[in-house]
Amino acid sequence: MNAGRSEDASTCAPTRTLAVLLCALALLASTALQLRAQSGRKSAPPSTQGRAAAPTPTPTPPVNSLVGPIAEPPPRDKTSNPPRRATTTVSPSSQGASEGAARGAEEVGGEEVVRISSNLVPVPASVVDVRGRAVTDLKAEDFELRVDGQLKPIGDLSRSETPVSIAILYDNSASLNATREFERQAGIRFLKSVMRPVDRAAVYSISTTPELAQPLTNDVRALVRTIERFGKPRGATALFDTIAAAADYLQPQKARKVILIISDGTDTMSGLDFDTTMARVLIDNCQVYSIRLGYSDNANLRDLAGERRLQEFAAQTGGTSYSARSRVDFDEAFTQIAADLSQQYVLSYYPSTADPRDGRFRTFTLNVKTRQGLRVRTRKGYYAPKG
Repeated sequence: MNAGRSEDASTCAPTRTLAVLLCALALLASTALQLRAQSGRKSAPPSTQGRAAAPTPTPTPPVNSLVGPIAEPPPRDKTSNPPRRATTTVSPSSQGASEGAARGAEEVGGEEVVRISSNLVPVPASVVDVRGRAVTDLKAEDFELRVDGQLKPIGDLSRSETPVSIAILYDNSASLNATREFERQAGIRFLKSVMRPVDRAAVYSISTTPELAQPLTNDVRALVRTIERFGKPRGATALFDTIAAAADYLQPQKARKVILIISDGTDTMSGLDFDTTMARVLIDNCQVYSIRLGYSDNANLRDLAGERRLQEFAAQTGGTSYSARSRVDFDEAFTQIAADLSQQYVLSYYPSTADPRDGRFRTFTLNVKTRQGLRVRTRKGYYAPKG
């Protein structure tokens, strides 16, 4: 029995020794892990097996800062050159109609001067006596034309039988409202009285952008429908851009080219300035008539600068400018314009091939040399081609 106990003791001794060694190793391993964590080294990330990964947040894109109030466009650079051509919006009702041939012209120099394809310069002339009555029995030899003070020959002379292409520009901006119905009805009566089968007219809307509401046509009913469709005035006023667009549109026409502006003369939106627009109208050989709206005896209630601009467009091109604030005024203005167009002379001037092609402005002086006391209204001059 003692021998059995001695045998059991000898068997257990190695087992206890092994257990002590295992405990010592575990203690050393634990100490090593603690020292590693304190050294600043990162341990391996915990396993995500069996655990849903957290979603990655989507970064918010940067927002560009706004310039000025939201309701106002960013200010235009005053030093930049104005655009050569204004963008014209074509009314959906006239998308299928042609807008005319290409200009056949090109820019030259920095003065927005255009080379015309023909050297013919039409010179419209309205002649009245001392009482203001139209004189309609003159011939080419009765006139004397001077260009920059030098006497020049007149090619030929035509009268009212010459066809007319006219662009009527209606101000549909928010600056006008009270006279809307007056101007619409007067314009309709004007078209019905002045249009002949050989004449054509187009209708533009002056608003935030130029809009060709009705392309050139001799269909008076289509023109009347276009004017009747105009709604309540709204938007800004791109007057200069619309005038330039109309001049570009009429330029290819072989008829007399007339622009009739019905507006208060205010411009709040155009990319073109007054001088550039005036040059475009003269280069394209257009004659401008205007009917000023919103007229008041109180100068504080009128846009005097706008009035002067409309007067200058007419004076430089041989047209006339009228003021209207009632139905009678509108009817009288349209009647006078229709009479002027029907009683007008158109003289042809052909610059000599020896004249300098320098793109400069040449002034006209036109008189009746065979009769005394007659007054002549004509364009102030023309831009010579360049190159």
